[in-house]
Amino acid sequence: MSGGGVSPLPREARPYQGQRAGLVTRLVAAAIDGAVVGLMLLGGYVALAGLLFLVDPRGFTFPDVALILSLASAFVVLVVYLTISWLISGRTYGCLVMGLRVVGPRGQKMHLVGALVRALFCAVFPVGLLWVAVSQANRSVQDTVLRTSVVYDWQPRGAPGHPIPPEGT
Repeated sequence: MSGGGVSPLPREARPYQGQRAGLVTRLVAAAIDGAVVGLMLLGGYVALAGLLFLVDPRGFTFPDVALILSLASAFVVLVVYLTISWLISGRTYGCLVMGLRVVGPRGQKMHLVGALVRALFCAVFPVGLLWVAVSQANRSVQDTVLRTSVVYDWQPRGAPGHPIPPEGT
């Protein structure tokens, strides 16, 4: 950092700032996001049970939710969570913890349609993340098709010096 200021970025991490993230980092972020979605679903179930209890305390039983409804709810919550996170800040909670950001084709912030399409693609085809292991450019199938990137970015949004690798690399 110039001007004698103190950088919040550790010296060891500076060479990776702006570089595309690898498989392990992205898998850990995805696992954290899976836990966040699971907690949201659990919170929704507890809220539903609480509402049913308030309506009929004497006849209360825990709701029996069908598997298909649970899977549909998980899909919707995941897509909404990913879309809103990528749209607002470019990162989910898992990305925040791991120092990652999802960016568009030229390193810019994701737009609504791009974030939604990427979220749907990730929810329908999560195994596409494993392509990062064989891709020389550290890109998942989703990144390759949609021309997005997941980069190491520990700096807050708007901080100077965010080198994004060129599209062809």
